[in-house]
Amino acid sequence: MKILIKNGRIIDPSQEIDSNLDILIEEGCITQLDNDIDPLGMDEVIDANGLLVTPGLIDIHVHLRDPGYEYKEDIVTGTRSAAAGGFTSLACMPNTNPVNDNKALTAYMINKGNTEGSANVYPICTITKSQKGKSLVEMGDLKQAGCVGFSDDGLNVDCGEVLRRAMEYASGFDMPIIAHAEDKAIKAGGVMNEGRVSTELGLTGNTWVAEAVTISRDLMLAELTGARLHVCHISTRRAVEMIREAKNKGVRVTCEVTPHHFTLTEEAVRGYDVNAKMGPPLRTADDVAAMKEGLADGTIDAIATDHAPHHIDDKNVEFSVAAYGLVGLETALPLTLRLVEEGVLTLSEAIHCLTDKPAQVLNIPRGTLKVGAPADITIIDPDLQWTVDTKTLHSKAHNTPFQGCEMTGAAMLTLRDGKTTFERN
Repeated sequence: MKILIKNGRIIDPSQEIDSNLDILIEEGCITQLDNDIDPLGMDEVIDANGLLVTPGLIDIHVHLRDPGYEYKEDIVTGTRSAAAGGFTSLACMPNTNPVNDNKALTAYMINKGNTEGSANVYPICTITKSQKGKSLVEMGDLKQAGCVGFSDDGLNVDCGEVLRRAMEYASGFDMPIIAHAEDKAIKAGGVMNEGRVSTELGLTGNTWVAEAVTISRDLMLAELTGARLHVCHISTRRAVEMIREAKNKGVRVTCEVTPHHFTLTEEAVRGYDVNAKMGPPLRTADDVAAMKEGLADGTIDAIATDHAPHHIDDKNVEFSVAAYGLVGLETALPLTLRLVEEGVLTLSEAIHCLTDKPAQVLNIPRGTLKVGAPADITIIDPDLQWTVDTKTLHSKAHNTPFQGCEMTGAAMLTLRDGKTTFERN
């Protein structure tokens, strides 16, 4: 089948392209990128006049809850939500039930994504068996099965010796260790950022030191071992500063930030809004400014959603016992485009953080419009105005603090391997 996308503004940071070009797709792959390709003989012609055409967006931090927690989300609904947000590839965290620490579960996730899903699924496996922080998983076997990285996800590996050995082992396979940076002892049960707002609300605070201490240790271990370290969802100015310094020293570290951490502050928790309960917590205005500075100077490599769907019963409780997280796949793109409007990033830089850069972090063979690449493509209307309505989200879950917020920009058409996975009316 031959599909031609005409008249769009092509933005492909992997090739430093920002130009009006046409794209020819044949048998699921990109075969030509040029001016005025003849539409004669095409099976389908897509007019992208006035729209952006980018590589399919990539999210390297999502929770698909499948297997074990399908009442919250599953691979079918999670990837459907991803496609509606313009995402064609997802790296899913291993905190399923059972946890993903073996080849069978890894294969299950990949196969279900391929056969029933609307996006490519790249599993991240645990660092330690059953996420218990003691015995390392069989990293070589898991890489062969399709795993793209190792993380104990929300459970920080407390034992420095175990983490060091994990880094040394993973280095042999050129695989990243993906760190959830939070010292549980220092966190001490904190449920929001420690500061004036937590004091006023009478909620236990989670200090920035819990994140900073862990990142400091992990950076030094990465420097010692030469391993690839990726730090998840950084939230504090100190984290940006330490990672920037480590990069300047040559440490092989990358990091990500979520749209909610560069958009919202701890003030969103007022009223005890459980949908603003995050891990790590929403921080101060100064921390939000630091996230933007880190994106602007390249310290922060990727924008990732940390899409964390929950059943209403997990959130419709007192703030102190409510589950952490939000659904983010369908709001990530417009929130990222706000950075362009604010002058934090250029349009090409913003797309870079959602495509080629995250692909490089996990060595995923996607995120480009190069000839010969799979035709994973997102067509975006950067000016479309819409209002977040949980009733129309494609996820099973509705836990978002952006309910009722006005957004600008949305995916109009999403293609995976040349096949339409989402089309906006």
